[in-house]
Amino acid sequence: MLNVYVFHLKKLDWVLIICAFLLVGFGLLSLYSSSLRRGDFLNFKKQLIFFAISIFLLFFLSFFDWRILKEDPYLVLILYFFSLLGLVGLYFFSFKIRGVRTWYKLGPISVDPIEFMKIILIVLLAKYFSKRHVEIYQLTHIFISGLYVFLPAFLIFFQPNLGSALILILLWLGILIVSGIKLRHFFLLCLFGLLFFIFAWFFLLKDYQKARVISFFIPYDPLGVNWNQNQAKIAIGSGGIFGRGFKKGSQTQYGFLPEPQTDFIFAAIAEEFGLAGGGFLLFLFGVLLWRIMKIALSAQNNFSRLFATGFAIYLISQIFINIGMNLGLLPIVGISLPLVSYGGSSLIATFIGLGILESIKTH
Repeated sequence: MLNVYVFHLKKLDWVLIICAFLLVGFGLLSLYSSSLRRGDFLNFKKQLIFFAISIFLLFFLSFFDWRILKEDPYLVLILYFFSLLGLVGLYFFSFKIRGVRTWYKLGPISVDPIEFMKIILIVLLAKYFSKRHVEIYQLTHIFISGLYVFLPAFLIFFQPNLGSALILILLWLGILIVSGIKLRHFFLLCLFGLLFFIFAWFFLLKDYQKARVISFFIPYDPLGVNWNQNQAKIAIGSGGIFGRGFKKGSQTQYGFLPEPQTDFIFAAIAEEFGLAGGGFLLFLFGVLLWRIMKIALSAQNNFSRLFATGFAIYLISQIFINIGMNLGLLPIVGISLPLVSYGGSSLIATFIGLGILESIKTH
């Protein structure tokens, strides 16, 4: 039995695992540094516990046979509907934090069902399209798959959480493109998306959301709506090439940089570790994505290929949007940096996805 476990561990993609661990380590360093200002290390300690749970799930799921996700006709749908109930429950059982209903409060721990919905949707879409890859040209399948995404995106949008709703839409579009959607159908979806954005702008978006978009194109309030992004750019610029040093970032330590543990953790890292630290962080993400795509390209079936590709799209979307926000290249929509930002639900959900990938590789 021991030989079986050792053989299994040898088959794991250790480059992928080490990259994920190093990214979490980067986040923990920054989290510890930003905790110094308040003298409160509770979030740092909780993230360590979340990391330990994530490591256990990664190796546990690597032994789990991923084919049950592909072959069981009910398991994924049951998980999907439970996740939908979790999103509905936020409107009744969660507390507003900064005007958003996103977390269930369980004592000192907050649980965000949105992060788990992202992984479940990747599995669901991979399962759906892998069974219909020959018929993907039919609008019926685009509509049905879009409905699976629309229901959680709708619930998330009105929390309000525009950023996470956008991630689900990008995930769906990415998997559609990989699955082989016709070009004219893609442009039709883009046209529909444009019309919906115009409708949302006038009837759905809240004033502060509109202000963030307008201020991105026309900065008009440096002490108000533009403050967060300006401070992030100052932090990144002040880091220079090699940074101001661990625990020595003035923007982070004196409280000028907002949300240095979540949305703007990249700016906090760039301030203390400089361009070199930020570049190394991007290098780790690049290697991680390369290993994920290697699993996708070597997959022997469409489900595995689509799951690995969908997981890569999920990571790329969040990385691109988060770092774009930090650099002032995109409006602020409240997206965390995968594996790096503080957040137990996000960390555990991401490691669940990595565990399924390892299961695909080893089986």
